[in-house]
Amino acid sequence: MPFISKIQRQTDYNRFPSSTPIVIDNGASYFRIGWAGETEPRVVFRNIVQRPRHKSTGETITIVGDHDTTLLRYFDCSRSGPRSAFDNNVVCQFEIMEYILDFAFDRLGANGSQIDHPILITECVCNPVYSRSKMAELLFETYGVPSVAFGVDAVFSYKYNQLHGICEKDGLAICPGFTTTHVIPFVNGEPVYRGCCRTNIGGFHVTDYLKQLLSLKYPHHMARFTWEKVEDLKMEHCYIALDYALEARLFQNGGKEAEDKTKCWQLPWVQPPTEEPPSEEEIARKAAIRERQGQRLREMAEAKRSSRINELENQMHGLEFLLQQLGQIQEEEMPSFLSETGYTSKQEIESTLMKVTLSLRKAKGEPKPEQAENDEKTDSSTSEKYPLINVPDNMLTPEQLKEKKRQIFLKTTTEGRLRAKQKRFEEELERERKAQQDEERRLENPQLYLEQMHSKYKELHEKVEQRKRLKTNGGHTNGSSVSGGVGRGERLNAAQRERMRLLTTAAFDRGKGEDTFGARDEDWQLYKLMGKDNDDDDDGPDEDEAELARVSSRLQEIDPTFVPKPEPTPLQPATTEVPHVRPLTKEDFQILLGVERFRCPEILFHPNLVGIDQAGLDEMTGVSIRRLPSKDEALENRLTSSIFMTGGCSLFPGINERLEAGVRMLRPCGSPIKVVRALDPILDAWRGASIYAANLKFQQQTFSRSDYYEKGEEWLRRYQLRYTL
Repeated sequence: MPFISKIQRQTDYNRFPSSTPIVIDNGASYFRIGWAGETEPRVVFRNIVQRPRHKSTGETITIVGDHDTTLLRYFDCSRSGPRSAFDNNVVCQFEIMEYILDFAFDRLGANGSQIDHPILITECVCNPVYSRSKMAELLFETYGVPSVAFGVDAVFSYKYNQLHGICEKDGLAICPGFTTTHVIPFVNGEPVYRGCCRTNIGGFHVTDYLKQLLSLKYPHHMARFTWEKVEDLKMEHCYIALDYALEARLFQNGGKEAEDKTKCWQLPWVQPPTEEPPSEEEIARKAAIRERQGQRLREMAEAKRSSRINELENQMHGLEFLLQQLGQIQEEEMPSFLSETGYTSKQEIESTLMKVTLSLRKAKGEPKPEQAENDEKTDSSTSEKYPLINVPDNMLTPEQLKEKKRQIFLKTTTEGRLRAKQKRFEEELERERKAQQDEERRLENPQLYLEQMHSKYKELHEKVEQRKRLKTNGGHTNGSSVSGGVGRGERLNAAQRERMRLLTTAAFDRGKGEDTFGARDEDWQLYKLMGKDNDDDDDGPDEDEAELARVSSRLQEIDPTFVPKPEPTPLQPATTEVPHVRPLTKEDFQILLGVERFRCPEILFHPNLVGIDQAGLDEMTGVSIRRLPSKDEALENRLTSSIFMTGGCSLFPGINERLEAGVRMLRPCGSPIKVVRALDPILDAWRGASIYAANLKFQQQTFSRSDYYEKGEEWLRRYQLRYTL
């Protein structure tokens, strides 16, 4: 409906005199309010109330009817869902009803708490007196209305269509509503409430059943099946099958007709970008770029290396010149000379010169200097740094003996560190040499080098995997390479199995008789064998794995298409294939409505499909006819010849034909049967009430406020609206 400002609504409200009634169609699904004599209601909204909390402020607000879902994202609706004032088409929650009436009168334009217009409000058939009295109390006490009239919505719809020649004076009005379905017989234009019947099945149950079926069929899209969306799918695609069993068999067998009747709802889906393998030109281009980058890095490294070599050579020449000057000066002048250079002694200068020389050799890639020279320098420095090492013990005092032990320990530790450092230096030089040779081989024949690296990677990978399988299975594959379901003995390696055998043998021998273990020297060898660490494969570093990692990283540098094989996890065997996940397609986001289109509305005729043990629409007509006080065959024929359908569920295609076929099976052969539908099953109830309230004799049918205070609830029990004025 178009937006109308509050000032304009109040202006329109004040144009109507106080004698003009307000017409309210209080349906379980939608609430409609307007002025008597008009053809359309002024305000229409869903008959629900929500009270969510604001996420930031925590303030609780009241939302009546439908609101934009984009606004609801600022509120926490998890603790307060939509609530209705109805329970099976009867108003029970009058606190919620007060919120709805406040909202309705405000949207109609009322600018105060007092409503000075008569009210005509609809209710269900045979509404309980308690509900009617509470509604009257709400209207009289809260809003101060002068008078109230209660009427049945289905009757107003029947009378409205009777004026347009759709139905006759005698007939049956069937109203499948939101939560209930009513059948009302009409005789001479007046409803006969003694012949009414009701079933607790309606459009709510159809929507809920469709929502359940779609959620079970497409569990990954349950969030898409909101109540509003399923309601739209129901009204757009559902229909009533003339023969339910035949229609179900049609979909079960499949075929062209079943495919034509299947509807598709396409969910939002964006096709992911397809990754095409790089072409040979692209691979060559990337390889050339990588080669240029590598060449640039090598040039930068070479320039840095040259600068470092020049710096170390200048430092070495300066130290050598300084040592020459020290050899030319006298002992008395040496302290003053050293103070100017920044060194404390000649030994410090020689140590610095040795370090610079080693660094220079390392930068140039030269091999280690001769051992003799190193030993000579080491001996000279050792004799000066550890003077007590070569002195006999009988020539030393107790304090000097302690100092000698300390110097021996320091010397041994220092020599061990130097050897380890020299070993690392040699290993690094060896790696650089191998890398240089490797690069030279690659530059000579890149294609052959790449093939050799791939074959080497494959060989090393198989070797490493084989060793892991042997460690896991203990060498017992049992004809299969999958490591599953093996015992503890099969998981042990050779050394562990040997220790286990020794323990078992010792325990077995001990239980035979007298315990003589330890009497022989050979028995004590058992402890040595058990304590011997033979698990080199488990504890020591694996050279093959290190080489495999190096080859893998090298292949990633020179081959852009190379993808290393994933390593198996402890929970996943090495030979288990990685599960392949199928990429999502457009078909995965399609909701197909096939058998659900007619299976859901079928509950109107067979409520037992959803666990409701009550009669369907066709059976209800027979029940209503049998409840009539007079058993007149002519009257029954007139009733079945004018079966009137109104309410939201009467909009399903095929419901008239299905109802006519069902009633024909209940009536005698040759009985006249005609099923008609209302002009507008949704709004005809309000339009009929609007025409009724616009009649001048309407005031005689109202229940005034003075009658309410004087006669009370007992008068409401006997109150009944006359629909023929």
